[in-house]
Amino acid sequence: MSTFTTRAGIELYYKDWGSGPAVVFCHGWPLTADSWEAQMFFLAGNGFRCIAHDRRGHGRSAQPWDGNDMDHYADDLAELIEHLDLRDAVLFGFSTGGGEVARYIGRHGTARVAKAGLISAVPPLMLKTERNPGGLPSEVFDGLRAASLADRSQLYKDLAAGPFFGYNRPGAKPSQGAIDWFWVQGMAGGHKNTYDSIAAFSATDFTEDLKKFDVPTLIVHGDDDQVVPIDAAGRASAKLIKNSKLIVYPGAPHGLTDTHKDRLNADLLAFLQG
Repeated sequence: MSTFTTRAGIELYYKDWGSGPAVVFCHGWPLTADSWEAQMFFLAGNGFRCIAHDRRGHGRSAQPWDGNDMDHYADDLAELIEHLDLRDAVLFGFSTGGGEVARYIGRHGTARVAKAGLISAVPPLMLKTERNPGGLPSEVFDGLRAASLADRSQLYKDLAAGPFFGYNRPGAKPSQGAIDWFWVQGMAGGHKNTYDSIAAFSATDFTEDLKKFDVPTLIVHGDDDQVVPIDAAGRASAKLIKNSKLIVYPGAPHGLTDTHKDRLNADLLAFLQG
């Protein structure tokens, strides 16, 4: 098990598979680095060094009471990249991890980054505001917080069995294994950390971060994403990021890293090799 300790004393777990050009993966809420395993297994087998960490407060990393926000997430990522002395790395972020990648570039630039990818990602802003009328109302996130306090174990089961993988759609064939795996990852996180992270992924405005992207960027989003709607997320990000390419997966849900893993793996490999 690989860990390192940040300058602030936060121990972070990471996995480091394969060899070759470095690809760094940032996971979604309330998951862990394990949520990227299909992509890491595939890409490591195709000549890439695949690195993924458990964000602070999640999985096998430390659970600090404070600092569960995008600035700290991005700074932790910067320290991991510096710790491993990665150069010309490609950063892929899924959902909340897409915000982490965006804030990393906004705060730390692209001196160590060759390309970036936002997969079902939360930027530019999930929360509905006067300036962001296409976002989700605050009641949605208040509901998540209330459900987390009431019974977060059941919340994670409900999310996985419903909108996350699109299993609530007519004709869907739910995988109990996928539902269980989501729950296991979520329950490994700290209660306070995952609670605070709801505000981090929903209310953080990444607009100015996206404007600082100056590397080729791949954006992948399903047009049936019930968790992070494509119009306010993937399509809006594509308009803000120069030199970006948006690929829309028809009918795909939020958790397309699992439900559409073969297509996503092929698209990520093509992007890396292009």
